[in-house]
Amino acid sequence: MIGSGERHRRNTRTALILLSIALVFFFGIIFAKFVGDASTGMTVIGFAILLFLVVTIGRSVRRKK
Repeated sequence: MIGSGERHRRNTRTALILLSIALVFFFGIIFAKFVGDASTGMTVIGFAILLFLVVTIGRSVRRKK
């Protein structure tokens, strides 16, 4: 069983990751409206999702070594 300090650290990290995803989507939509091109906004959001996946998978692989 994990201690309360470890659980708090994990919950905080998860909250920060979810917050950053929400912010990228929010600003991606605003950027798309500002530019006026839907494909630009979708490209920004797509790159953000790809970046989050690479970071998450990289952290997971690094922990297993």
